[in-house]
Amino acid sequence: MIQDILPKVLNNQYFKKNITADSTVLIYEQDNVYVMSDDDNIQFPKYSDMPTTNKIQYIYLFSVDQEMFFLGLLDDDISWKQNSMLDKLNVKGYSFENIRIFRNPQYGYLAFAGITGYQLYGWYLDNMYCGRCRETMIHSDTERMVQCPKCGNIVYPKISPAVIVGITNGNKLLMTKYANGDYKRYALVAGFTEIGESMEETVKREVMEEVGLKVKNITYYKSQPWSFTGCVLMGYFAEVDGDTTIRMDENELAVAEWFDREEVPGGEGEISLTREMMRVFREDIK
Repeated sequence: MIQDILPKVLNNQYFKKNITADSTVLIYEQDNVYVMSDDDNIQFPKYSDMPTTNKIQYIYLFSVDQEMFFLGLLDDDISWKQNSMLDKLNVKGYSFENIRIFRNPQYGYLAFAGITGYQLYGWYLDNMYCGRCRETMIHSDTERMVQCPKCGNIVYPKISPAVIVGITNGNKLLMTKYANGDYKRYALVAGFTEIGESMEETVKREVMEEVGLKVKNITYYKSQPWSFTGCVLMGYFAEVDGDTTIRMDENELAVAEWFDREEVPGGEGEISLTREMMRVFREDIK
């Protein structure tokens, strides 16, 4: 899966570090990232490649082995952002690409670094100002935390728990396609945990809401950080309980149907928990 980068190791502990010439810089604009890429390789700019300007703020993110990654936050100045930021950055060979580029399994640890940086980018943007009193937040020197100097409000990165559910009916697996969004391949029932729910209760509720089925024998499989949606996914297999008639929520799903084991789709790069769970069911190894 995307986080499986061994023998390389991610160290996501925050330290106050000074950026160096060979530090890797991650720059995002909404859902786009500044990269140079082809089908087999991806590359981010180094600090030595970046233009000399006070309109980019650099924040230490994490390291992978000895490679340090910094977030480059672009100034909100309209004159800087108008027209094309690409012209302002002007790093030869680089361009803004949608973060879907990180779904390419060929990119290895750099894909994981890029999407993890994207999750932190969103957190920093969302917490530039205090949600209580609107004062500018100040970053801690010792941990990844921002604090309001006026009212004392403290904010740490937020991670949303969510479930992926492989619903089985003997030799069949329930497959779905989302009604909305850019991902159009087959997937499994999924959803976020609500306040006051256990993960198992989330499984039961999401299955009932999306496909109108009851489930039993809920069994935990594996978890995965999934920074595309800012969550940690927890995978479960569960057996259908009683009636197998699918009653699909058309607001959530475009397709929901039973697949025989040998018909379960596969064969593409396995970066997600969803794809791995589909494979282990297809190969009957769960």
